Amino acid sequence: MACDWLLIDGSSLLFRAYYGAVASARINGGDADTIGGFLDRLARLVSDRRPSRLVIAEDQAWRPQWRVDLVAGDKAHRVAEPVPSGLAAALPVISELLAQIGIDVRRADEHEAEDVIATLARLVPGTVEIASGDRDLFALVQDPRVRVLYPERSGLAVIDEAEITRRYAIPGRRYADFAILRGDPSDGLPGTR
Repeated sequence: MACDWLLIDGSSLLFRAYYGAVASARINGGDADTIGGFLDRLARLVSDRRPSRLVIAEDQAWRPQWRVDLVAGDKAHRVAEPVPSGLAAALPVISELLAQIGIDVRRADEHEAEDVIATLARLVPGTVEIASGDRDLFALVQDPRVRVLYPERSGLAVIDEAEITRRYAIPGRRYADFAILRGDPSDGLPGTR
């Protein structure tokens, strides 16, 4: 199904490519190829979804200070090594390749890719698909305009309001409220327990 906008969480895609390449290298005994994995995943997304427009959002700050000031535990457990050393070398190469291909990459000072995606999803006209492994972005789902393409072992799950209701037994547009109440241990965010 073609959409007007495909917004890609570049950090999510990059980390999945990196860990996929590492796992593949362990199994096959070959070199990990993060750059190739990233480009292959990007090409499959564009080919399968056929968007009219494409934007990749990147983290300018993966742990913005303003967010830490609000919730001290925000991603505190990830401070030791936020970007694996094996991935750091691929970052400038991928950035240069995206620039050479002419893909629009957006970032904002002191914000994560998900913040950029949330802003764009609200501002751009037409239908929006968001490719990300970050469940926080389920809060943006709004039928029929905004859906999330969430990677799972079986492939990309299309997250719409019905799927949110099926998974969490809540009204589809109430995911943000649900997430606030539940908290998110993977990000160090407390719930209301």
